[in-house]
Amino acid sequence: MTSSKNSHGMLVILGALLIQLSLGAIYAWSVFAKPLQASGWSTADTQWPFTVGLVTFALVMLYAGRMLYTFGPRKLTVAGGIMLGAGYLLAGVTGGESFWPTLIGVGLLGGAGIGLGYVVPIAVGMQWFPDKKGLITGVAVAGFGLGAMIWVKLAGTWGGLIADHGIGSTFMIYGAIFMVLVMLGSLWMSFPPNFVAPKPDQKGGKFDFRSSEMIRTVHYWSIFSTFAIGATAGLMCIGLMKQFPSQALVASGMPESSADAAAGTAMVIFAIFNAIGRIGWGKISDSIGHAVNCDHHGRKTSLIMMAASQGVFVIVFPYMAGIEYSLYLFAALIGFNFGGNFALFPAITSDTFGHKFFGQNYGYVFLGYGVGGSIGPMLGGYLGDMNNFMLAFIITGVMNLVAAVIISTAKIPSKVQGKDSVVEAPAVVAIADLSEAN
Repeated sequence: MTSSKNSHGMLVILGALLIQLSLGAIYAWSVFAKPLQASGWSTADTQWPFTVGLVTFALVMLYAGRMLYTFGPRKLTVAGGIMLGAGYLLAGVTGGESFWPTLIGVGLLGGAGIGLGYVVPIAVGMQWFPDKKGLITGVAVAGFGLGAMIWVKLAGTWGGLIADHGIGSTFMIYGAIFMVLVMLGSLWMSFPPNFVAPKPDQKGGKFDFRSSEMIRTVHYWSIFSTFAIGATAGLMCIGLMKQFPSQALVASGMPESSADAAAGTAMVIFAIFNAIGRIGWGKISDSIGHAVNCDHHGRKTSLIMMAASQGVFVIVFPYMAGIEYSLYLFAALIGFNFGGNFALFPAITSDTFGHKFFGQNYGYVFLGYGVGGSIGPMLGGYLGDMNNFMLAFIITGVMNLVAAVIISTAKIPSKVQGKDSVVEAPAVVAIADLSEAN
């Protein structure tokens, strides 16, 4: 039985990687930014599909957590793959350079597809490996960061898809690939045989919070705001990782073609370390937690370390981006820390509010990513149009230092403590109550 369980658990991880490779397409958006600018888009225009995709991703995931137990992980994954692929096909059929079809296809439909599929490998993986939540979550979402590198390089120097076939055809090729990979990965998305899905009207125990209970605690808002700040900085860096370093290197005397190549390399390094950071920070948090016999402590300590160091790296980055090898170093450091968010926040959500309702609870925590997605790329885009990239990095770096202080206040609440720690947020509470009623 144990051997069979381990065997299927490995297939779950394989399926998770295939799914997340495709869902990571949104992080490859910056490879399209410069060609779209050449066709007449402004810097701010190029950030809109990325921003809409990120926000839609977060909002749809809020309800995907509920649908996970209603439709099951496999059906939800298939629906996400079809929607993601269809979005890119729509953008491609219209040529890829038209603003509204690209915004709707890549941003709205693509973001919705990612939102439907993203939570599945995390929730399923945690059930198969409950004693290694940080590591398994990191492995499950590592493909998301790695996918960005693959799709960037296939569109650029490895495959030359944009140069040889144009933006529209590249969108269409990607749409077909995403659909196939997600469908294949969905084959192994199933909960363990002993898993019992929570019922809509089921009450949690002392440390198992439903979403409407969770968002009434101060600790939820500490976690949410830290995620929002980390996402703001990281997503802004992703949106600018090709454009800003290229300009900085040219300003320091490097030929434009060489600067573009170096900036492309920085994007790849960022993507690789984004993937490594998901596994690395997950493992670090597990190790700290096991050492003190408290998983929550391991997760919180890791988040404090990650947020504080990220603040320093982001503030220093604009001073380093004009020097080729320091650019590579800081792209790796920022990417490693940014990737850690996606291993640590699912795990600390489970550690803090219980695992029984993780599917829907993480959707509410992940709204912080949506906030970051609506602020970070647009902040970089508009300040970039004003040629003030420096200010964007300083603002988000300081915010990360503040986030390190905020997350230090997070604790494990009980239902009694939860009632004592109510945050007046009636609109959000009403949304949670409505979601759970449906």
